[in-house]
Formats: sequence, C-alpha cells, structure tokens
Amino acid sequence: MIRFVDLFSGIGGLRLAFENATKKSHQNSKCTLSSEIDKKACETYKLNFGEDSYRDIKDCKNIPDFDFLLAGFPCQPFSYAGERKGFGDTRGTLFFEIERILKEKKPKAFLLENVRGLTTHDNGRTFQTIITALESLGYGVSSYMLNSCNYSVPQNRMRVYILGVLAEKPILDIVSEYGPADSHKFKNYNIENSKTVADILETKVDKKYYCTEKFTAQLREVTQGHFKKLHGVRLIDYRGGNSLHSWELGLKGKCSEDEIHFMNTLISNRRLKKFGANQDGKKLTKDQIKTFYKNKNFDQITKSLIEKGYLQITEQGGYNPKCGNMSFEVFKFLDPKSISITLVSSDAHRIGVVGGDGLPRRITPREAARIQGFPDNFILHPADAFAYKQLGNSVSVPVVEFILEKFFEKYSALFKENKKIRNRDNLVLESVI
Repeated sequence: MIRFVDLFSGIGGLRLAFENATKKSHQNSKCTLSSEIDKKACETYKLNFGEDSYRDIKDCKNIPDFDFLLAGFPCQPFSYAGERKGFGDTRGTLFFEIERILKEKKPKAFLLENVRGLTTHDNGRTFQTIITALESLGYGVSSYMLNSCNYSVPQNRMRVYILGVLAEKPILDIVSEYGPADSHKFKNYNIENSKTVADILETKVDKKYYCTEKFTAQLREVTQGHFKKLHGVRLIDYRGGNSLHSWELGLKGKCSEDEIHFMNTLISNRRLKKFGANQDGKKLTKDQIKTFYKNKNFDQITKSLIEKGYLQITEQGGYNPKCGNMSFEVFKFLDPKSISITLVSSDAHRIGVVGGDGLPRRITPREAARIQGFPDNFILHPADAFAYKQLGNSVSVPVVEFILEKFFEKYSALFKENKKIRNRDNLVLESVI
C-alpha cells in the first residue's frame, strides 16, 4: 500500500492521476491527508473522493506517515528574500510548508507541479533556491518542462514538474518538450496520438452557453454569416493579427469603414520600435500617426471615435485605443482542428467555439474538463462559475499520470515492504508498509 498526501489539492487532479498510475502498476494506494483552503474546490473534491480536504497546510501538524507527497503549490514571489536576506531563504512562502513536511516526514518521493514562470522568476534564482532546498533535505531532484498537448490533451499548457526521490536522483525516460509556441502553430507539429478541440466537443449543449442574440448578430455581420471564420480568432482591442476588435463589432456604436481602417492601422503600427519600447501602451501623436495614416479626414475620424468611446487622447496629445477587452462575451474562439489556449481560472468561462450546429458559443464546463484531460465520470462543481475557475487552476491529468507511470515502472521497488534505503549521511532508513 502506497500512502500519499495531496497538498494544495484543489479538485484532486494530482490525486486522480496518482491513483490511476498506481492501479496501472498493480499497486494499491491510500491518501492519508489532503489539504486545500478554497472551500468551493473542497466541495468538488468531496464529490469525487468522499473526503473533506478543507484545511490550511500551515495547520497540518502530526501528519501520519506517508510514502509520496503530491503538491501543485502556488508560487509566491520571494519579495523580501532579494531585498533583505539574499536569494536563499524560502521562509514566508507556501513552498516552505512543503519543505517543512518533507523534512519532518521524509517520504520516499514527491512530485510538485507549477507554472512555467517559476523557472524564470528572478532570472532563475527562485527555481534554483527551491531545487537547492529540496536537495539539502537528502532528495535527488529532476525537473521536466512538459506541454500538455504532447499527452493527448488538446491544450497548449506548459508546466514544470519537479520529481524527487530520497537519496537517489530520479532518471526517467522523459524529455522536456516545449511543443508549439501557440495553438496556431500546432498544425505544423506531428504529435502522435494528439487530440484537437474537435475531439472534446459535446454534441448537445444547453442554450445558456450560446452567445447572446446581440453578440451573435454582431458576429454574424462581421463574418457575413460565415461563423467558421471565427476559428482561432482572438477578440482583443490592443493587438492586431488574427483578431477582432470592438470597433469592428460595433460594441460601443457602429463604425464607418474609414473609422475601422483608422483603428486597425493604429493598432498595427503603434507597436513599432521606432515609437518606443512599450509595445502595448504607446500613445502616438497626430504627427506620428500621420507617418503611416494618410487620410485627410484625420480630425473628423478621430473626433467621432473619441465620442463613441473607441479612442482617447491624453493632455499631451497622444492618441490611444480605449480598450474594452472585458466587454467581449468570448475573448477567444478555438479552432476545432487545433488545440486550446491555456485554460486559466479567470477566463475559462470566456473561451468560445463554433459548435457542430455552426453557431458561436462558450465552451461548457465539461468541455473545459476534457481540455484538461479529466474523464467524463469526474463530477464537476454544480455551479458553472466555480467549475470553470477550478478547472483553470487544475492540472492536466494525463500528463501527471504519464510521469507517475514512468516513475513506477522504474521505482516501484521503493515501496515494497521493509525496503531499506540510505540517505546522504549513509544512515539506513527503514519503512514497513
């Protein structure tokens, strides 16, 4: 029996992957402790695992012995470490709680998951501090940067996974793979057994997930009724490229062709390096704009756009789009032949798709769960708002399962009865399971 703890457990994605992996390796497992402070996530956890996980990790004392630690821990900036004590102190961060528990209980192995930015934060010093702290506890550590789309998950989700084994550096047949830079470039990759958005779409969808009549009408006009033109389109006011903008949709009032042309031209030129380094916040003067915009009706066009609320002018005479990105019901329409953008807790409910019936809508919570690789028998929170948030915060289950399967293929002997291992001080550690 492999005993494990599930820290920062969320809705249980890591646990689900762990239990699946142990079953495939013909081993039994038991969760001896789960810890999560988001009450709504705990509700979903209980629906699926029958356990109340609501407890603060800081209050977890006298923890029963266990063999494996799972944690998808939050990465808080080490705001005081660099200023006060140098970058070598993990106190005051939630990682310290993992460090504390590992030091106290000395489980045989652990798996941590975090965002890609952990490896680059503070020029890599944050990540190195974490690795050094884990190694100082007697663990050999390996890390893998993996993109979910390489593991039959239709999502461009890059995460770092940190695997540790007591007194031995884990060496697995896993190679870090960044995958495509974005969902548009996915089609140029040849990924074996890959899934696309089309593979996870539901056939019958409640009308509440469809775009409102007003928004649908605006989309219909800009696409001339061909909603498939929305595949892969982002709705955003401060970027060009494969995008739709509020002035094209007429969200604040219908715009003329000249007004649309002005705004699109401004968007595509304001990011040029010759106008400054701030790519998304450049306020260009009339003289600067006239270097690339030649319409003689400049004053009339800009006056109308300012009145409608699409454009603003500063006291210094700089023109800038008045962005309203949160006003879009959908901020990104997925391409069924590609993969999803990364699901995040704040925006998962505003990801859209043109479904099988040819109409624009938001993805459903079940589709969001499938984008994360959760099986259909996983029970989602009954309130959509919480379900979307929780799925955006979760892990891609098949990726974690893949890592753990590889781990148990090589290290299952660690969990046999009376298995003795030595730590770095050559002290015998004995575990009777």
